[in-house]
Amino acid sequence: MCLGIPMQVLEVDGLSARCEGRGEARTVSLVLIDPPPVGAWVLVHLDTARQVLTEDEARAIDRALDAIDTALAGGSVDHLFADLIERAPELPPHLRPDP
Repeated sequence: MCLGIPMQVLEVDGLSARCEGRGEARTVSLVLIDPPPVGAWVLVHLDTARQVLTEDEARAIDRALDAIDTALAGGSVDHLFADLIERAPELPPHLRPDP
């Protein structure tokens, strides 16, 4: 299984960028996306940026990854999904039935 990791761009050099996320820095290929500006967030799979993220999207993915670590350690993950606890699940727009 391959998980995408949100990383923030520190510097861009042609088709690669130095990025940092989840406590590590690495060089990431930019061949699949237009070179993002320094400070942008990208979703990285196997050292390749797949898409540019908003800061909110990056934060949500980080919370989900934290939840996996916490659940594997036997802890509670409710605090990581506080925005979901008090509401009913919703299908994404493309999966909703036509009105």
